[in-house]
Amino acid sequence: MSTGLAVDEEKILSKWNSNPMLKPRIVKVTVNISVGSETERLGKAIKVLEELTGAKPVPRRAKRSIRDFGIRKGENIAAIVTLRGGEAIDFLRKAFEAVGYRLKESSFDDYGNVCFGIKEHIHIPGVKYDPEVGIFGMDVCITIERPGYRVMRRRRVRKRRVPRRHRVSKEEAMVLLKRELGVEIVPE
Repeated sequence: MSTGLAVDEEKILSKWNSNPMLKPRIVKVTVNISVGSETERLGKAIKVLEELTGAKPVPRRAKRSIRDFGIRKGENIAAIVTLRGGEAIDFLRKAFEAVGYRLKESSFDDYGNVCFGIKEHIHIPGVKYDPEVGIFGMDVCITIERPGYRVMRRRRVRKRRVPRRHRVSKEEAMVLLKRELGVEIVPE
């Protein structure tokens, strides 16, 4: 990790300790497997996701046709699962073990969200290779928010924007994952 981030870590931690509403949290983890146009392979991907997460995956449709890949608009091409709470943290521990508890600095966006890939699902601990199913890669996306983000999504009374000063920064997301899950952030 860069030396500039270590200096900022003390400042970030003191800010979180001074006001508990400023401490971010992991809100959800989204796991996605995209397979293309094959329906039999998509069924196997759904089965793999269900075994890994314990939640029921939802098939996702193509937004537009891509002739070169043989994808038609409206065709099911992927499966996705959203995990929240304890299930999300448990899955993240296994997913980080598959990537060696290391994330690139470029995996973080400016709003504190993190995405990384797992090349083969058999790298996740406790998963064995099954020749009937095959091997799938997956994308794991982590959404990090502070308390108070509900005002952005509420339906009934006056939806509002969350100001820039209350959004989670890239550095804060790095500190949170390092502290909570023991992830090492590596430069490019």
